[in-house]
Amino acid sequence: MPADGAQTHPMTHRSTLQDYSPAPFDEPALLRQAQTLQRAAHTDSARTLLRGKNLGLLCDAPDSDSALLFRDAASQLGAHVAHVRSNLSRSSTPQEVQHTARILGRLYDALECQGMPAALVEQLGREAGVPVYDGIGSPEHPTAALACMLGVASTADAQRYVVQAILLSTIV
Repeated sequence: MPADGAQTHPMTHRSTLQDYSPAPFDEPALLRQAQTLQRAAHTDSARTLLRGKNLGLLCDAPDSDSALLFRDAASQLGAHVAHVRSNLSRSSTPQEVQHTARILGRLYDALECQGMPAALVEQLGREAGVPVYDGIGSPEHPTAALACMLGVASTADAQRYVVQAILLSTIV
């Protein structure tokens, strides 16, 4: 834990789901959670699981398929998702990133970064004190491969359930 008492949750885009959490994911458990969410999708019970949680979506294209998938996944669990246009870039100083990450960590319960350099997302993850994801709704993300194991006819629906399972397992 950092000296200021904030927890760090590096949830950055790498090669496997094992890299998205301080504690490795149990992929079978994640799939079971996604299947449970799939069954609960037609009831109101899932709509309150993240009620009161505020998530930040940092991206330049809020209408992209990945952004919409993330927003829908979180909203269907009751979370509020705010689109945040980040002015951070590769040329941002470490102090700028640290300051921005700490502010975002105070405002949001988790952050989804899309289209940002991986090193920048990793630094945000170290400094924000909340889970920081790197494109968990994108077709290139390992969630897409895991979603194929669900056996759902719609790939988008399957990936949404996996994203929801990740959100539920990382946001407290």
